[in-house]
Amino acid sequence: MKRVAVTGLGAITPLGNSVPEFWGNILAGKSGSGPITKFDASKFKTQFACEVKDFDITQYVDRKEARKYDLFTRYAIAAADEAVKDSGLDFEAMPQQDRFDVGVIWASGNGGIGTFEEQLKEFHSGDGTPRFNPFFIPKMIVDIAAGVLSIRYGLHGPNYATVSACASSNTAIISAFDTIRLGKAKVMIAGGSEAAITQSSIGGFNASHALSKNNDDPQGASRPFDAHRDGFVAGEGAGALILEEWDHAVSRGATIYAEIAGGGMAADAYHLTGTPADGLGAALGMRKALADAGLQPSDIDYINAHATSTPQGDLSELTAIAAVFKGLDVPVSATKSMTGHLLGAAGAIESIISILAVKNNVVPPTINTGTLDAEIPKGLSIVLGKPLEHEVNYALNNTFGFGGHTASTIFKKA
Repeated sequence: MKRVAVTGLGAITPLGNSVPEFWGNILAGKSGSGPITKFDASKFKTQFACEVKDFDITQYVDRKEARKYDLFTRYAIAAADEAVKDSGLDFEAMPQQDRFDVGVIWASGNGGIGTFEEQLKEFHSGDGTPRFNPFFIPKMIVDIAAGVLSIRYGLHGPNYATVSACASSNTAIISAFDTIRLGKAKVMIAGGSEAAITQSSIGGFNASHALSKNNDDPQGASRPFDAHRDGFVAGEGAGALILEEWDHAVSRGATIYAEIAGGGMAADAYHLTGTPADGLGAALGMRKALADAGLQPSDIDYINAHATSTPQGDLSELTAIAAVFKGLDVPVSATKSMTGHLLGAAGAIESIISILAVKNNVVPPTINTGTLDAEIPKGLSIVLGKPLEHEVNYALNNTFGFGGHTASTIFKKA
């Protein structure tokens, strides 16, 4: 099978609207959390989130066109724009025949939930006559961001969305990886976006007891592995990767950030929202990724944990890691402590972090964790407080989603 390179990165995040700004704030250990500004959250149990700041879609499309798109698609456009430019690919100058071999697999867990909420409010506030925006459906559906990106760049290759809750964009990356190595495309735009800081989303996650309610300390609320953690902090944004068939990238002199070594997907087959204490699905996904890459656990130099800061989820994942990496001193960090949980976009954003950890030989920190949970398995090397200078030849990125979906990717130094 063909080798697959990563040749472009793009990010819209609570910690910055470009990869350099985002990465700098990750290494600085900054939190993107603060009071919710998108709606009046004063009556909600959780009144804070990790929002994207100072985002202006008119830097990418004109205002009239932007009205056709939900915020999750706007974030996708912006992140993909940075990644495409970063890759050095010029789709406009590329012959159409060549663009037959370029595709898009783009993920979201919730799609246009903001549009859905807005349109139903308008309907119920009226006289019952069904008056809906003609763009209601195409703004809302999960696959539309992938479609918009293909239209924007004139790409005729494989084009679809993946939905596996919070594992969605890792699933998209693995799917794009498989598409290239099986010879079905030469270049793929892969990633995910989420814009779910809305009343219905925050209210729904509150109802399921998933969110932190630490309103007195929003910046310290996302505290993975901490004995006093009380839930995740909602985040939003987008992450985009340009994946390219290795020889194609080399032939055009592309800068290669990393190589994708392998990917594994599995299921907990356990519960709608909970994770099993033994971390069976997570462990299986990691083992499948290692087998796909032809690696042993001892080859992995860094694990970017899914670690959302929920009491059950964090312990389940660490139990899985301990089972797969028995006795190995592999650095683990939880960058959601800074970004919050970007839901369907989390895998893409954390893949970017993992790739840059490989490229720069540095493990980003976990912040806000004061007292480690006493039930955490012994022998795990959790990086707390500040980055760790460390040779990273292989990094593993975990993502897990409601419904028991698990997806793990491995990135290799180029």
